Amino acid sequence: MTVRVLVADDDALLRAGLAVVVGTDPGLELVGEAADGLDAVRTAGEVAPDVVLMDVRMPGVDGIEATRRILALGGGTRVLVLTTFPDDEYVAAALRAGASGFLLKRVAPERLLEAVHTVARGEALLDPAVTRAVVERSIHAEPAHADASARGPLAALTERELEVFALVGEGRSNREIAVALTLAESTVQTHVKRILAKLGARDRAQAVAIAFRSGLVDPRSPR
Repeated sequence: MTVRVLVADDDALLRAGLAVVVGTDPGLELVGEAADGLDAVRTAGEVAPDVVLMDVRMPGVDGIEATRRILALGGGTRVLVLTTFPDDEYVAAALRAGASGFLLKRVAPERLLEAVHTVARGEALLDPAVTRAVVERSIHAEPAHADASARGPLAALTERELEVFALVGEGRSNREIAVALTLAESTVQTHVKRILAKLGARDRAQAVAIAFRSGLVDPRSPR
């Protein structure tokens, strides 16, 4: 099934580049472009994309508010946030607004295309570099007892679930985890659902934060 994509970015050159990259994948269809958040909301309402590639820093209505409004329209549209800096303060807010994940704008074209398909399948996509920066910031902002209290829920996880959870904490997709652990992707998806339930995590991004706070994943270590 073809994935319908809307590109939203106030940088005309970057927007055109993203459109070209999307056009190289026969499984994707570019259905619209938007130069700001308000335009993105309006266009999304008209063309009902499956995935929106959303810049967060735009004039007027920014990507965070645009994400919130687009998801309020219903229809199953998912938002993938693109950011320039790993520690962009807007990223955490975008996730709270309901974004399905985030990537750095300098990501390789093939990684971007894979991310669009990942999000379209209903998975969250967390760029490892951005994940570490955002979650590390949130950890430092929390009370000192947060790390100790975060270890408790891990006791409920099986050995295999801990292996899967560690890779989730690194920002890996279900497909990447399946390859790393030699498992079927459907099996990984089942493990992730059970992990989220056992941890009481709202979504994958929240689970990543738990992985870092518990010490299972070091936000400063390379992937």
